[in-house]
Amino acid sequence: LRQTMPLTPDHAVISATKGVEQGTYLRMSQVIEELTQAKVAVLSGPSFAQEVAQGMPTVVTIASKDRTLAQQLQSDFSSSTFRTYANDDVVGVELGGALKNVIALAAGVVAGLGLGHNVAAALMTRGIAEITRLAVACGGRPETLAGLSGLGDLVLTCTGSLSRNRTVGIELGKGRKLPEIIASLNGKVAEGVLSTSAALGLARKHDVEMPITQQVEAILHEGKAPMEAIRELMTRSLRAE
Repeated sequence: LRQTMPLTPDHAVISATKGVEQGTYLRMSQVIEELTQAKVAVLSGPSFAQEVAQGMPTVVTIASKDRTLAQQLQSDFSSSTFRTYANDDVVGVELGGALKNVIALAAGVVAGLGLGHNVAAALMTRGIAEITRLAVACGGRPETLAGLSGLGDLVLTCTGSLSRNRTVGIELGKGRKLPEIIASLNGKVAEGVLSTSAALGLARKHDVEMPITQQVEAILHEGKAPMEAIRELMTRSLRAE
């Protein structure tokens, strides 16, 4: 259960959680703002925790509606191995980080089916297009989704071997059932499994079309055969890019 946290406007909270709340379709910073009076910033971008912990070079975005706060946190968090960029587009940064997990599930399905590199590249490209549509409808800026918390995080999660979301997608593509796959993660979380339904709810609220996300939802929760989902995406009505 969500509980009110005793924080004041003198406090700053940094959210590193990538997701959309079920039912309310709130971003994590909105949940924090609803429960506290604290100033809120979000941290997102292509950053596998294991590599960060090993001191490997990592570049991310820190966003806050308070640009001064974003710049202060940018300075506080930057080091020789951890570079941060400041941004005031909280909506774009958060939705890029949350929704890329859904596309990573689809990318894993493609890999699990053994469908090659062409469709994987197309999937990522059309994936960032539908993420951008929703983010802009919610008040984000399209250029944010071309940055670290959008395209950057998408590429990492769709291609990296450490991606849990991609791993779940691969196993779905191979024909394994979702409960069995989740159990094999041994407590680790593939955020896209829950984010898919919330993303579609948010899309319906803003009348935004998200065909890849719809097919991922059908595979995850409606028992749709992964190859049938790919076929439906490939045979959708033709249109201009």
